[in-house]
Amino acid sequence: MQAEQKTFKYPYAYSLEMGGELSGFELSYTTYGERNADDSNIVWICHALTGSSNAADWWDGLVGDDKYFNPAKYFIICVNVLGSAYGSTGPLSINAKTQKPYYRDFPVVTVRDVVGTMELLRQELAIKKIKICIGGSLGGQQALEWAVEVPDLCEELIVIASNALHSPWGIAFNESQRMAIEADPTFKDDHADAGSMGMRAARSIALLSYRNYDTYNFTQARDNPDQIDDFRASSYQQYQGDKFVKRFNAYSYWVLSKIMDSHNVGRNRGGIVHALGLVKAKTLVLGIKSDLLFPLSEQQFVARHIPDAVFQEIDSLYGHDGFLIEYKQLTQVIRAWQETNGQLQMAKIG
Repeated sequence: MQAEQKTFKYPYAYSLEMGGELSGFELSYTTYGERNADDSNIVWICHALTGSSNAADWWDGLVGDDKYFNPAKYFIICVNVLGSAYGSTGPLSINAKTQKPYYRDFPVVTVRDVVGTMELLRQELAIKKIKICIGGSLGGQQALEWAVEVPDLCEELIVIASNALHSPWGIAFNESQRMAIEADPTFKDDHADAGSMGMRAARSIALLSYRNYDTYNFTQARDNPDQIDDFRASSYQQYQGDKFVKRFNAYSYWVLSKIMDSHNVGRNRGGIVHALGLVKAKTLVLGIKSDLLFPLSEQQFVARHIPDAVFQEIDSLYGHDGFLIEYKQLTQVIRAWQETNGQLQMAKIG
């Protein structure tokens, strides 16, 4: 499988939902496979909070040779979201007005803004139809927002472990992470590594929402009952924080958490229920039974209010992160849904 890394450059002022603007932007995106002449094989994958455009890297159980989303069959595209750390315009990009990086001055961006930039890329590529638009978590928020904003674009919509409105619970987790970043005195400085140790602690907080009690009992159990220090759970949190600092920056993490908090498909559309009723795509909504961050009730709500949507529950030990891990179950339910032409009956998978 060959991946093509590309950059979309938009040279004009881009007005943002909350009133700011970017004097142009860039989006880094990756494609796999060959596009059909009639655009009948396009799969658009929307990535989660700290993902990149290389979907075959972070979703390698679903994307790749002989996987369900096989480049031999589909033309697959994934875009690194605005504000991220993997090539698209973000806080470390140069602000044309100051000729210096934005840092903390990067404007407020919403999920709707992110989808607006992807829509401009879609128009630039002259893509008339998307066969499947799919995403989990923040990616699911993007996919759902797009299906509401441009109802005739997607034939099939697959939303995994996501919601129509980001909850106070989710916002509280994100705010706790931002508080950890703010507690790092270097975050007030203007350099690429500012706030790194705060972000390290923030990532540790995030992991608690991505997994759950049973996950840690199983994967990070005590080495012996009498142990009083050097716990596996402790070293795991330290390791994950260190690993994250090596690949991300605190400014982007801050911006992306705010983007997730902004999610509300009903804003200025007559409410959430009305907005979900605008979706025309054949829709599959997947929830994970052990997900603490995006509980099943949120996916059930989405499926209930999108016309003819199908809801499926996946059972996983890994909580919210199950959407990145349970490849076999995801493949099973997506295949069954497509083979039954979207008429798959509601059932628990796993």
